[in-house]
Amino acid sequence: MGTLFVVAVPIGNLEDITPRAIRVLFTTALLLCEDTRQTGILLDLLSKRFPTLLPQDAKKPKLVRYDDQAERTMAPEIIERLTNGESIALVSDAGTPLISDPGFYLVSEARKRTIPVVSVPGASALLTALTSSGLPADKCMFLGYPPEKQSHRIKLFTDLLLIHRCISSTYIFYCAPHKLQSMLVDMKDTIGDIDIVLGRELTKVHEETWKGTISEALAYFSEPKGEFVILFRLP
Repeated sequence: MGTLFVVAVPIGNLEDITPRAIRVLFTTALLLCEDTRQTGILLDLLSKRFPTLLPQDAKKPKLVRYDDQAERTMAPEIIERLTNGESIALVSDAGTPLISDPGFYLVSEARKRTIPVVSVPGASALLTALTSSGLPADKCMFLGYPPEKQSHRIKLFTDLLLIHRCISSTYIFYCAPHKLQSMLVDMKDTIGDIDIVLGRELTKVHEETWKGTISEALAYFSEPKGEFVILFRLP
């Protein structure tokens, strides 16, 4: 029986990779990734930047595209290879797999068959944003990317107002730059012009953690660039 490794990779700063992650990436024959080109570049950078961390038996793994569209069709083949004794690693383009990225179905199927699943922890935009936001981190609710349809987004924000009556929490969303303005407008219309925190380009050269009202955010990020993490508490 092989092992399925779920490996976190940097979200920006290459130094956030762990020695354990490097060892797994360069000793596992097959590596499942969202974008083979991007992961290939990452492996080349790691081998050049951290040659002393490479294991003696280091080898470049075979890269196989494993994205949302391919997950369910490819999973049976991956499960069979794991069952036959081959160990396989799963990565996302950045950060920790499964967190708003592919992998849940494969991990679930592996667990059903008692195939060992080992998580190799590391960088995560979710935790990076939360721990630098200044908002309470004892209780938080991560809600991934907002719904595509405006009506669904508004319903979600309305539901948060009801949830807040039962438990006070820090709420966290991921948001693509081209959707930031519409999401902020829907938030303001539904839950009011509250204070929010926006994390942008975390661990990268232009990293920014910004705090202000939703109205101020709409003005400040009128031409948003980079991937965002949105955090807030309800009054």
